[in-house]
Amino acid sequence: MPSLLFYLLALITLGFGFMVVTGRNPVTCALSLAASFVGLAALFLSLDAYFIATIQILVYAGAVMVLFLFIIMLLDIKAEEGKKLNLPAIVSGVLLAVLLTLQIFAVVSGTGLAGKSPENTPLALTEAAGKIGKAALPTITNDLKAGTLPDAKLIGFTLFDQYGFHLQVVGLLLLVGTIGVVVLSKRERSAP
Repeated sequence: MPSLLFYLLALITLGFGFMVVTGRNPVTCALSLAASFVGLAALFLSLDAYFIATIQILVYAGAVMVLFLFIIMLLDIKAEEGKKLNLPAIVSGVLLAVLLTLQIFAVVSGTGLAGKSPENTPLALTEAAGKIGKAALPTITNDLKAGTLPDAKLIGFTLFDQYGFHLQVVGLLLLVGTIGVVVLSKRERSAP
């Protein structure tokens, strides 16, 4: 990928992300978030992570954003009125962002990840095939022994085998949140 295209996609993603935080209209903020998700998916495509890019579009830019827009429209949230700037909140936000950036640089420089690249880091597929164990599908083990990386199969196996409970809890939280919004909107409309 040309570096100009990378910077353009990163600028689009960050620009729409900034609009999410600074926007006054909730619908505009939600649509800016969807555009930011699309820019992020394009960045994943540039890294040859096709599965993650597809999931980014289908799940986040599709399903989650439809849910957000549905909840915003159901609650009938108006545009936020202009408020005075809260100087302590702005200063602490900037300070927190600086501390987070310093922490990221400290962790990356301490682990030696900055010097690694896909060209000088082997995948060790045979060791991964041995670690999968008997519970895995035989096709995953065969793919790993053949030297191919079945990313969609491995992600699906890991997601539903090791993190199946967590996935169900997230689905339950989304369901409870949607039911809560419906109950709150019914209560507001029935109030005199």
